[in-house]
Amino acid sequence: MSSAETVTLRRLAWAGVEVASGDDRIVIDALKNPADLAGFQGMPRRPLPSIEARPGVRTHAFVTHLHPDHCDRLLLAEFAAAEGSTVGCHTPIVDVLGKMGVAAVAQDMGERRKIGPFTTIPVPSHDWRGDDQVAWIVEAPGLRAIHFGDTIWHGKWWEIAREYGPFDVAFLPIAGVMARRDGITPTNQPATLTPEQAVEAAVVLEASTACAIHYDLFNNPPYYTEQHDVRGRFLRAAEARGINGIAPGDGKPVPFATAAA
Repeated sequence: MSSAETVTLRRLAWAGVEVASGDDRIVIDALKNPADLAGFQGMPRRPLPSIEARPGVRTHAFVTHLHPDHCDRLLLAEFAAAEGSTVGCHTPIVDVLGKMGVAAVAQDMGERRKIGPFTTIPVPSHDWRGDDQVAWIVEAPGLRAIHFGDTIWHGKWWEIAREYGPFDVAFLPIAGVMARRDGITPTNQPATLTPEQAVEAAVVLEASTACAIHYDLFNNPPYYTEQHDVRGRFLRAAEARGINGIAPGDGKPVPFATAAA
C-alpha cells in the first residue's frame, strides 16, 4: 500500500466508521441492532446501512466504550465468529465483553496493535457518566485518523495532538446531547460534544478534515435530546475556523487529503 488512495473511509450509522484496504477493514462503533436502545435513546429515525461480515474480508471491529449505541453485542459476536476477523477493545472492558459472549483482543492505553496494513492505538477520551472510554487512532500508509465515539470536552486533546498528531481525519460527535437518566442528577450540560466544541477539538488535534458523527439518528426527549441544527452549526463553525468540515450521510464515503507528517 503506497498512497492514501488505497485506503477508503466510510461513515456508517450514528458513530460508526469503516476504514478499508484490500481484504482488511476496521470498523469502529458499528451499529446494526438498535433494540437495546429503545427505552433511552429511542429507535433510529431511518434504516441503518449494511455492515455485516463479508466473505473474504477480514473485519476487525473496535469498541470505544460499552454503551449499547457504540457496543452492539450481537454484531460484535458475529464479527468475532467470522473467519480471520477480530474484536478489539481497551483492556478494562475485555472481561465485560467476554460475559456478553464476545472474545476480544485487549490493548492498554497507548499500546500499538498491527493488523494487516493498519496500526491501532487507544488514546484518552472522557464520558459524561465517568464510564471507561477511549478514542481509537488508525494509522496506515497515507492515513492517520482518529475516532471519538461519545466524548465530552476534556483536557487530553493537546496531549493527543502532541503525541500522535497531526491527523488527516478526526471523527467527532456533534449532537450536544442533553441526557436524563434515573439515578443520575440532571444538569444543563451536554453529554457529548456540541458542534462548536467538535470543531475546536479538530483545531487542537491539527486535523485536516473534521468529519461529523453521532447526530441526527436518535432523539427521544426528555431522556435523550439532540441540540438544534447541529449539522449546520458544525459546518459553519468549521468554515469560520478554517477547518475542512464534512458531514456525510449514513453509509457514505469520507473524502480526505493526506496531511499527516
